[in-house]
Amino acid sequence: MVIIAISGPHGAGKTTIAKSIATAFNLRYLSAGQIFRTLAKERGMSIIEFTKYVAEHPDIDIMIDELVKKEALKNDIVLDSQLAYKMIEKLKPIRILVIARKEDRIKRLMQRENVSYSDAKLEIELRDHEERKRFKRLYNVDLWNPKDFHLVINTSKLSRQESMKLGVCLVKELVKMIKDGDDKWLN
Repeated sequence: MVIIAISGPHGAGKTTIAKSIATAFNLRYLSAGQIFRTLAKERGMSIIEFTKYVAEHPDIDIMIDELVKKEALKNDIVLDSQLAYKMIEKLKPIRILVIARKEDRIKRLMQRENVSYSDAKLEIELRDHEERKRFKRLYNVDLWNPKDFHLVINTSKLSRQESMKLGVCLVKELVKMIKDGDDKWLN
């Protein structure tokens, strides 16, 4: 029975690492970001437009967070979510923060979304700012505070393959510790 909550700023590599961990351990995978993007698309909005819209409509964040909590209760899951680590704290998930330099995140977003530097930079900066502000207001959470996590992985100097391998390797060791009865650190 394993629950892994992976958070981090956009473009840091959390989805890449989360999916590789889910595959390696045959766990379910849920992406709050994908739900967010689907909701934006359903409303005919860009991510930037929807981010601004959600700032005025907290019920959307609450709905996504409730879905994440519901899925976490089923166990054996990797949650790729900004807030899962806080929303399901009582379930004692393994909490991983994935970070990268802003410039690296912008370049990754440019490649992934095939957008210009200025568009990628605007999206990264707006989403980082708005999410920090929204989640502080909604839940009094200081988003991405390293003190809230068991592991912090900086992907700036790692290739995609190295990031995935490191994430899987570290989780393997943590799961082994839990199975061996050494789980006090989960608190």
